Amino acid sequence: MSLTRLSRQKPPQFSLRLTLLTRLLSSSSSSTTSSSFSKLHQNYSFKPPPSLSPTPQNPNPKPKKKEKAQYRPPSSLDRTGQKTIRSQLPFDFQYSYTESSPTVRPIGLREPKYSPFGPGRLDREWTGVCAPAVDPKARSVEGAEDPKLEEKGRMMREKVQGHPLSEAERKILVDKCLRHKTKRQINLGRDGLTHNMLNDIHNHWKHAEAVRIKCLGVPTVDMKNVCTQLEDKTFGKIIHRHGGLLVFYRGRNYHPKKRPVIPLMLWRPHEPVYPRLIKTTIDGLSIVETKEMRKRGLAVPALTKLAKNGYYGSLVPMVRDAFLCCELVRIDCQGLERSDYKKIGCKLRDLVPCILVTFEKMQIVVWRGKDYKPVEDGYFLPDRESFDDPDGNLLCNAEGHDSLDGSNSQQGFYSGDDD
Repeated sequence: MSLTRLSRQKPPQFSLRLTLLTRLLSSSSSSTTSSSFSKLHQNYSFKPPPSLSPTPQNPNPKPKKKEKAQYRPPSSLDRTGQKTIRSQLPFDFQYSYTESSPTVRPIGLREPKYSPFGPGRLDREWTGVCAPAVDPKARSVEGAEDPKLEEKGRMMREKVQGHPLSEAERKILVDKCLRHKTKRQINLGRDGLTHNMLNDIHNHWKHAEAVRIKCLGVPTVDMKNVCTQLEDKTFGKIIHRHGGLLVFYRGRNYHPKKRPVIPLMLWRPHEPVYPRLIKTTIDGLSIVETKEMRKRGLAVPALTKLAKNGYYGSLVPMVRDAFLCCELVRIDCQGLERSDYKKIGCKLRDLVPCILVTFEKMQIVVWRGKDYKPVEDGYFLPDRESFDDPDGNLLCNAEGHDSLDGSNSQQGFYSGDDD
């Protein structure tokens, strides 16, 4: 009983005094430390360590990040402080140089004449099809505009090419462009030689004297036109060809810092409206005869089946040979885009020549005509060329050189003009 009574008694007064003192000291410690530290610094130049300072300071303070300017997307309409691009290239700028014919005039435009180079970026006017080197509205050509554009281009090409390559130099350059030695390659597809591809070729010529170009698809129907446009628009020279693979040499006097100014197209322009390839009635035939010919053309056995993005260099000679024994020829184009086999049919009409009958059921049916005469002076590139003639003539390589892909092919390329 005595123990329980003692435990219930109130604590002594000295314990209360101790708790009050500790509370007072803790409350006044924060105010006295700063004053004591300041007195120590004044009297003894003493700086307390960060651990003892009332407000610990970071020894390596992080610098404040500068606020970034608000992102402003680039706009082709903002031309403040920019000059108009002026190019001295002596030819008209087009989207594709191999897939457009200057002889066929469009009958309309699908969009207003917005320049694909951007508004105010080029000193040439966009006509909806091309940007001509000579102003079409100029009545008289004077000053900087040269009337003899072909002569100017020929002189620029001769200046860049310089002395022709020897056979040993040509073989060294071709050997450097083999597939197992370099991966540098430019692909030429269904759109053919486009305007922006000219800039890609010059970019490759910064690092190597020759570049490998692989041609596939619709442009390979007329490889002679592809080779001609490449040499005319870039002032280079083709030194080797095997099927659709080309080795393109930049020239002995070429300097990357003196390359021509090539303005880039910012978007692809819409193709203009051209006349219809297939008419309601074929010239010289009635409506009934035209319908009957289309039925017979679709029933004729197919001459060949075209693969998608293949090499069609032998197509024109095949059609010419087939016309020697039959008047209608059918080409199976299943799997190809409609625009692709329409372009192939247009090229066959001009190169064979022939008359287009129909494009129904993904087939190309052509007719040789009533008074057909085999073409005797037709010239097409052989399957393999080395371009050894220093005068620039296209000569077929008689020896079996290795191809660019490392294989030694003996397949011939016949023209259909032999008896």
